[in-house]
Amino acid sequence: MPAAMPALARYWSDAAWRAVATMDTLRERAARMREHEAAGMPPLLHFDAEQVADGRDGSPPSNYRLLRITRCGSDHLERFVRPDAAPVVVVEPRAGHGPGIGGFRRDSEVGMALVEGHPVYFVVFDPEPLEGQTMGAVVQTLARFIDFVARRHPSTEPIVYGNCQGGWAATMALSHCNHRAGLAVLNGSPLSYWAGEPDVNPMRLSGAITGGAWSAHWLADLGAGRFDGAWLVQNFELLRPEGLWKKYDGLFADPAAEHDRFLEFERWWNAFYFLGREEILAIVRELFIGNRLQSGEVVIDGHCHANLAHVHTPLVIFSSHGDNITPPHQALGWLQAVYPSTQALVEAGQRIVYLLHQDVGHLGIFVSADVARREHRAILHHAAAIESRPPGLYEMRLTDAASEGAAPGAAFLPRRIEDLPFEPPGPGFERVSRLSNELDDLYTAWVSPLVRLWVTPQGARLQQQWHPMRTRVRGWSEQVQPILAVLPAARQALEAAGAQDTARASNPWFQLERAASAAVEHGITAWRVLRDRWVEASFELLHAPAPLGQAAGRLDIAQDDCRALAHPAAIRNTDAAIPVESSPNCS
Repeated sequence: MPAAMPALARYWSDAAWRAVATMDTLRERAARMREHEAAGMPPLLHFDAEQVADGRDGSPPSNYRLLRITRCGSDHLERFVRPDAAPVVVVEPRAGHGPGIGGFRRDSEVGMALVEGHPVYFVVFDPEPLEGQTMGAVVQTLARFIDFVARRHPSTEPIVYGNCQGGWAATMALSHCNHRAGLAVLNGSPLSYWAGEPDVNPMRLSGAITGGAWSAHWLADLGAGRFDGAWLVQNFELLRPEGLWKKYDGLFADPAAEHDRFLEFERWWNAFYFLGREEILAIVRELFIGNRLQSGEVVIDGHCHANLAHVHTPLVIFSSHGDNITPPHQALGWLQAVYPSTQALVEAGQRIVYLLHQDVGHLGIFVSADVARREHRAILHHAAAIESRPPGLYEMRLTDAASEGAAPGAAFLPRRIEDLPFEPPGPGFERVSRLSNELDDLYTAWVSPLVRLWVTPQGARLQQQWHPMRTRVRGWSEQVQPILAVLPAARQALEAAGAQDTARASNPWFQLERAASAAVEHGITAWRVLRDRWVEASFELLHAPAPLGQAAGRLDIAQDDCRALAHPAAIRNTDAAIPVESSPNCS
């Protein structure tokens, strides 16, 4: 493109190319989604693996499978594996998506474990649950897998690596009937479900806003006994709607640079798996609304309780202040409920190490290459030092690596449970739990039988196919809109004509576009902040009554904050890290 062309003409020419390139990327996303579904939605692993155990062979059975990582493409990270090293068992979360985030790319939890010389096993699950599959069946399957790996490596105990919901599932497996491992690493894993900070962690209030477990029960009934994971993924997106804007706007701003990264992530993000009715109801009733794990009230198989006080495996708890789904409150708040004092923890013979990140988000804990190379590699590199520490509570702080490519150093600072700055949840959560049970009982007795009578498997499948999370992707397929087949040719024609401007960052009209986009993002953020403030105020009014003037004051603050956020001169980054002074024991 001639340099003398006016900036506005260059901008519109480049904008036309970016628009076509963006739409063509969305077309590719739809094609990849269709291909992945046609292949049965296998786990999206960067590594080669072989199956070594199947949950269907156990009693009770489940749809989980255990894989052994055999090769890392052309990098051959498997050459670092030492036969005498502790095996690492990565447990993936069951939160709507399929398995894969722990081995999403070379620099991942799996990759770092291989670099550190550990044999690696990966726990995956199939898109469809088994008929009548329960949460207890999953927990017992994980316990059997851990025992299976321990038998294959008798010279050392395995390291269990649990991501998000995979973390609490692995903890439950280790807490009942005296199952053990050498070390358990819980990454962004919620164990104290009512904990959180007002106006920062609104997800903990979702049960109160939706009326409790009955809504999940209803959706599972509409799915003919299967709960569609697309609903969970949709909830994640609605939690931070400005993130959805940033995702597509970032693609439009630079389609060439974002193309591969966007498609790689979206292939995993839009692979929606299902949970069984009994399984999702147990998760919602017992954990997220009932908060019964930290009190040791969850019964796994009719006689063994999932009691956190019975976990004798050393724990590493990795959480982030930038994580609005599993904040440090939910990752660490259970300690004060299970161990009333540091002395009680010492007398129990337990050692717990926590590692805090200041700003990485929930998904970044698992998929960020930077986090993998620093935090996850450090955890695995210092695993033996963690296991050998005297009983107690420690904060793990990382130092710079001695040389490039080496693992970071670590210091373990003794801490006191009494100093953890987590306030106990108020009585409002107890009221929500009781209300949830009452409404779910009514739904179970009077509504559920009618819904099950009305719903057919064919109707459930059709409903799932028309879920908005799927239709927004499939709508960009040539099979839905045949005209989209011209996009690759249009993109190439524009590139041949020189429409693409590689120096767009210096164009004042592109800069104006980016400023307008930022204003839209901040406007969405302002709406989200106001929404979350209203949720907090509504929760207090309905379930944790405070003086009327105090509740009204919170609503006034919400409106003031919304106006402040909407003003460009006073924009605050609501995703910023909590100051160091407010983080646990950061002295």
